[in-house]
Amino acid sequence: MSPYELALAKIDAAHRDDPTTITITNNPHSPESPTTIPYELHYAQQMTFYLDRLDPSASDLLRLAIRAQHLRRWELPRTTYPATKPGYHAWRTELQRRQAALAEQICLESGYTAAQAERVGALVRKADLKRGDAETQTLEDVACLVFLDDQLDGFEGQLGDEEKMVGILRKSWGKMSARGREEALKIRMSEKGRELVGRALAG
Repeated sequence: MSPYELALAKIDAAHRDDPTTITITNNPHSPESPTTIPYELHYAQQMTFYLDRLDPSASDLLRLAIRAQHLRRWELPRTTYPATKPGYHAWRTELQRRQAALAEQICLESGYTAAQAERVGALVRKADLKRGDAETQTLEDVACLVFLDDQLDGFEGQLGDEEKMVGILRKSWGKMSARGREEALKIRMSEKGRELVGRALAG
């Protein structure tokens, strides 16, 4: 196996440990439907699906970072931090640090150089997003697309506050590139999801 194939297999093996499962019915992103798989493996497959839509020729290092975005995320639940805005940001920062470190370790174990492993870690952390790094922007676009496609309705239900949800969508839209926004407008959403996105874009 090549370093890429080995690293990808290790990342997906970690995703399969996720105790939360999802049953997928008539999902074009899944090779078999209906099927029940660990949620984080499903999320990783969705990430790869949208990466292929945005950048079919993406580098192997970006592909690994995309696949490792939620690496062992369930081991650090949101409830381990205070239910406050600072608590949320602290949780997100630690998640990114932890996931990046795990991804780097897998890359090194799979035969990548230290510099290559560090690049994957930097992408997972989105370290260069504000500096205009093209691959980091692609990763951000992909994460936003998966949120809109796969998580919007569930998140809106948990939040229970439409105005906050509209604000979150507005911020997400602001993080996306023109290409990402173009792809977002093609996503099939529920009637409620489409309404919330419309309100966000009208603001």
